[in-house]
Amino acid sequence: MSRESRDVVFVDGVRTPFGKAGSLYRETRADDLVVSCIRALLRRHPGLPPERVDEVAIAATTQIGDQGLTIGRTAALLAGLPRSVPGYAIDRMCAGAMTAVTTTASGIAFGAYDVAIAGGVEHMGHHPMGEGIDPNPRIVAEKIVDPSALMMGSTAENLHDRFPGITRERADAFALQSQQRVAGAYAGGVIQESLVPVATRSTELGWGLATADEPPRPGTTLDGLTQLRTPFRSHGRVTAGNAAGLNDGATACLLAAEDVAHELDLPVAMRLVSYGFAGVDPEVMGVGPVPATERALRNAGLAIDDIGAFEINEAFAVQVLAFLDHFGLDPVSERINPYGGAIALGHPLASSGVRLMIHLARQFREHPEIRYGLTTMCIGLGMGGTVIWENPHHTDVRTAEGDHQ
Repeated sequence: MSRESRDVVFVDGVRTPFGKAGSLYRETRADDLVVSCIRALLRRHPGLPPERVDEVAIAATTQIGDQGLTIGRTAALLAGLPRSVPGYAIDRMCAGAMTAVTTTASGIAFGAYDVAIAGGVEHMGHHPMGEGIDPNPRIVAEKIVDPSALMMGSTAENLHDRFPGITRERADAFALQSQQRVAGAYAGGVIQESLVPVATRSTELGWGLATADEPPRPGTTLDGLTQLRTPFRSHGRVTAGNAAGLNDGATACLLAAEDVAHELDLPVAMRLVSYGFAGVDPEVMGVGPVPATERALRNAGLAIDDIGAFEINEAFAVQVLAFLDHFGLDPVSERINPYGGAIALGHPLASSGVRLMIHLARQFREHPEIRYGLTTMCIGLGMGGTVIWENPHHTDVRTAEGDHQ
């Protein structure tokens, strides 16, 4: 039996403030961060009956401890969703939340679900990257990958080697821009609209309330960035200033079939167009967004010139600059990460994909002249992921919808 696919829309997304690893959320559980996001989505959309949520997919890279035990299901129960609502956990390292979105969206398009919640969490303070893993020794012994592929900072240095035109000076300048744009976005109230306040506890300080991201450094200067050491290589180019830090945080978003969103009077922030994941040499994993974007563009029948807004995860400045250079895009363009990115905000691994989508939805709302945008990120062990979205506020889209009705 053949089925017609349905249009899938991004209704809304929220996130906790991001903390420095083991600082703001030192005594807060990872699963409680996810619960805060799910509850916030339900509060923001009281017209959505909780029993209409058909699936909860939550990503975590390190699926042990307080972010283990099939966290999509446990978080759904803890958030008060009906016991009839299933859930699962997912892992694609940095693109965990992005994969949670594309996987549940595919189910919606196929007709298996009407409404889903997708997101991710990473508590790197409780679970440092690589905790509890046991890599097969053959992967290095048989030269399947170079040992540097297992250290993300080293892969960034390798990317600088591959593209010598991406100097440390360029990376530091991009990092400064990220800090400045985040500061501007906070001043304009952009960041705050998607943040979920989280109650925190400290043995020393007692109870508190997290209402803002902890990692941004608004006083950053170019001179200060040039003084930072290069921990991954002597006389290298990757520093704590031009890379994302180690962070704690969670995200969640609401996805729906477009006809169901209209039925339930849910807003349509973005419409899914296509997505693509691709593999690259693990030693230069940061170049992954390039073939992933090329695949997503082919799937959509679009060209890079059709894309008017970009949200690129800033795992490392060199990774973003490699992407921009490949496609001939200007790093200072206001179309690219206009509210800053992970270098300033932080990158709690599996959660970051939805943070990108939240920012792209805001770009769409502010710029109805832009029809298409994309979210993209590099992924550990040599992958990239890209999702292309359509702006429902664009004039041509609104006109076509009016004609269809």
